[in-house]
Amino acid sequence: MRRARFSRAAVVVAAAVWLAGCASTSTPSTAEVTSGSEAPPKYCARLVADSGGLNDRGLNQSSWRGLQAAEKTYAVDVSAVTVSRPTAITPKLVESVESRCPFLVTVGKEMAAETLVQALANPGVHFALVDYNVNAPNVKPVEFDTAQAAFLAGYFAAYMSKTKIVATFGDVNEPGVTSTMDGFVNGVVKYNEIHHGIAVVHGWNTVSRTGLFVGINEDFAVAKSTSKAMAKNLLDAGADIIMPITGQAGVGAAEAALEKRNSLLVWVGSDGYETLPAEFRPIILTSVVKKADDAIANIVTDDAAGVFSSSPYRGTLANLGVNIAPPHSLEPDVPSALSAEIDLLRAQLVAGQIVAGLPGAAR
Repeated sequence: MRRARFSRAAVVVAAAVWLAGCASTSTPSTAEVTSGSEAPPKYCARLVADSGGLNDRGLNQSSWRGLQAAEKTYAVDVSAVTVSRPTAITPKLVESVESRCPFLVTVGKEMAAETLVQALANPGVHFALVDYNVNAPNVKPVEFDTAQAAFLAGYFAAYMSKTKIVATFGDVNEPGVTSTMDGFVNGVVKYNEIHHGIAVVHGWNTVSRTGLFVGINEDFAVAKSTSKAMAKNLLDAGADIIMPITGQAGVGAAEAALEKRNSLLVWVGSDGYETLPAEFRPIILTSVVKKADDAIANIVTDDAAGVFSSSPYRGTLANLGVNIAPPHSLEPDVPSALSAEIDLLRAQLVAGQIVAGLPGAAR
């Protein structure tokens, strides 16, 4: 069978993802954070990362890369702090507001409520809230239509699966997670429609809205172990490609797939080939990528130039805010016909000819 590389457009996107992954991910020390007693620089922006930390292989890390890009390209002074536990959210946000940086970036659902409180109490400070939506005139929600990218990943997985059983599971049953699962399942359905296939998805039912969820545990070791156990059960039941939506705890699922021969992984959040340990590279089929770095870099530099809007940013396939990563080392195994079909489906999703998931849902 003739093999072909992904299309020129996909390669360009992949290169952008790869270059973003090459940005420094060093964690700033507390000494690097401007304190409230010091005079602030002319313009600065601060990231308040959630408990996943700055190297979470997800949106904290990607958002920090965005601030670093703004610092390098536009001379924006940046800093970051990490919330180690839920009880630290309010003190860290208060400290960040008191640092007198005019722009704060917060990440994730666990930061949302207090971000809104601080935004309403400090109307002169602008906020970007990544991966969640609150309504305030000085908060810009940064969301991602992951259903679109997950649709492509589901189609890709169904095509490449040898058992024709693929699987997904999440951490919590909420729209931000289930919209990604919807896209994955609907991509498998599209594969069956085009190829008269029999591929099935374990872990999520788009009609009954029921599926598999492992919950959220603050103890990373426990969360990782739970994710691994769930993935192992699904792989033992016949799935050979699995997509966990559990944040950094998905490393446990990656371990299960690596240990189970002839199994592959779809990562969610970043390009897993670039952000996960190198041992997992041979099993990473693709990733559902949220380009928070580009969004944050643009939003912050606009704000530094005096331009701010609270209208939500929504990353889509059209604006390259989301996409799937290339198969990297597995690329020689991808038929040229599949590459062409993925390109066509991407174009149809962008044109609105295909609806990947429930309207309005974003992650």
